[in-house]
Amino acid sequence: MTHGTNLLLTVRHPADSLAVVTVSGELDVDTAPELRTKATELIGQGCPHVVLDMAPVEFCDSSGLNALIAIVQHAHERGGSLSVAAAPDQLTRLLDMTGVGDLMPVHAHVDEAVAHLGRTSTATEDTPDA
Repeated sequence: MTHGTNLLLTVRHPADSLAVVTVSGELDVDTAPELRTKATELIGQGCPHVVLDMAPVEFCDSSGLNALIAIVQHAHERGGSLSVAAAPDQLTRLLDMTGVGDLMPVHAHVDEAVAHLGRTSTATEDTPDA
């Protein structure tokens, strides 16, 4: 677990290449760098696919959105992905209004995001090389 000013990050690994990070608290100018650092570390440590469980997020400003953009770019550069799950209504509206939600899958539940990644990796593995 990682503690920021008003941020708590909890990581679990439901699969070898997947990390689910539960984000609790506030994503702002003081705490967004901590989320960005943790996610990029996980990607660098062999978990190219990251799901952010945003259900416990109480607040997110432009710094938080910028962190999400940086994480998704970092993941894509390394063949991975970033998904957002269980975002509160206010955050979902913010993702929609700013277009940041178009950069990554946004799922209603963590289990849905994990299942989607499982289907995506299976489909990729089952596709014969041309």
